[in-house]
Amino acid sequence: MKDIKILIMDVDGTLTDGSIYMGEHKEILKKFDVKDGYGIKNILPENDIIPVIITGRNSAILQNRCRELGIKDVIQGCSDKKNELEKIIKKYNVSYSEVACIGDDLNDYEMMMTAGVRGCPSDAVKGIKDIANYITKKQGGYGAVREFIEWLVEKEN
Repeated sequence: MKDIKILIMDVDGTLTDGSIYMGEHKEILKKFDVKDGYGIKNILPENDIIPVIITGRNSAILQNRCRELGIKDVIQGCSDKKNELEKIIKKYNVSYSEVACIGDDLNDYEMMMTAGVRGCPSDAVKGIKDIANYITKKQGGYGAVREFIEWLVEKEN
């Protein structure tokens, strides 16, 4: 598991608890864990790992959060996550084995199968747990991404 260069993250159910609060003017709230944010903004750069978001939904809230965390590659409204992962690999000239991925549901499956290292929150669906190299103790939106980041960094050293 040496030399992870990129961490690709799903959002709903991974960086959030999967709840989507809707009002008459579309989505109005998402809850993010500050521990995940610290891991993304501080621990990943300290270890030369580039954070990338690939998500099926579109959200201005997510765009704002990514700006706060310094995530430059944010792909939203994506129906083919594997294809987007392949574009990221080409953009950064890395191999599949240098990519880690964390997701929680079946729409992440193909993308995750392509990545060299796969993680998921403890409340991920069975099909994703079955392919994960690491299942966090924490649920999505409650520090699962931070836990996975710490596990990755520990494995790297």
